[in-house]
This record gives sequence, C-alpha cells and structure tokens, in this order.
Amino acid sequence: HVQLVESGGGSVQTGGSLRLSCAASGFVFSGSHMSWARQAPGKGVEWVAYITSSGMRTAYADSVKGRFTVSRDNAKNTLYLQLNSLKTEDTAMYYCARARWAGDVGERGQGTQVTVS
Repeated sequence: HVQLVESGGGSVQTGGSLRLSCAASGFVFSGSHMSWARQAPGKGVEWVAYITSSGMRTAYADSVKGRFTVSRDNAKNTLYLQLNSLKTEDTAMYYCARARWAGDVGERGQGTQVTVS
C-alpha cells in the first residue's frame, strides 16, 4: 500500500530555514509526480509545490515562490522541500502527496509540523 512519511519539521524563528523530507513506498515513486501541501490551524489544505516524476519541472504557489524549493531523489524514493526565509504565516502541518498536475494534492502522509515564531 502507498506510504508517505514526512519528517524534518520543527520550530524556527522568522527568517530561518528547514528541510523537509518525505520517504515514499508502496508505489513506483520514480514514475509519480509529487506535491507538497500544508494546512494551518482552522484553514483548508493549501497546495505549496509540485515536481514532475523526472524532477525536470517544478511549480510553486505564489505565497512561497522564491523561498521554497522542491526536489527529489528517485534512487532513494525521497521527496524534499527546502524552506528558506520562513514567515509566521508559514506555520502549518506540511504533507507530501502524489499529484496528477501542479495544484493537485492526492493521497497524503501524516504530515510534519512547522512552527515559525
């Protein structure tokens, strides 16, 4: 079965950085487009970033463009999200998910919490 396990979250100060990881199993990771999404307390799920199966193309929400970078290592079945210049409004639970296209958020993992203060 599909399993996505996020890690790397934590508490950081405004302007700080974090690197999130997502370990994938149970499906052909190298053949799957992937997304990162987040959900702040009391709000809906917000798509954040997208990467094609090869890693050749990426897309970002306007709210994170220029600050976040999505990447992947298909040999390790792992997806990454580098978060730089963090703002308080970036505080949320972050999820990785399979995706069909940029903006799509499919089946998600359990998430990793990012808190910026």
